[in-house]
Amino acid sequence: MRELVRFLLEHAVIDFQGDDITIDKVRQFLREDDSREARALLSKLIEDKGVDEMLVTIADCLNDYIRVGITDDTLRDQLGVYSES
Repeated sequence: MRELVRFLLEHAVIDFQGDDITIDKVRQFLREDDSREARALLSKLIEDKGVDEMLVTIADCLNDYIRVGITDDTLRDQLGVYSES
C-alpha cells in the first residue's frame, strides 16, 4: 500500500477545469485590488497574451505542494513568482 500511495502522489497532476477563465475574467477578479502583485500579474498576462501559460505554470508548480497541501498563501506566492518570471 505504501508504494502505491507514493506512486500516486508522485504522479498526481493538478489541472484547472473550465474554459471560462480569461484575461478579462482575471481583470474582474482583480478590479478592486490595486496592489503591486495584482498589477504585475496583469502585466505578465498581457505580455503572455492570455492566461493559458499561467494556468499551466501554476498547476505545474503546485504539484510540489500536493503532499503538504495547497493553501491560499501557497497559491498567492506561486502567482507572485509567475508574475515576476
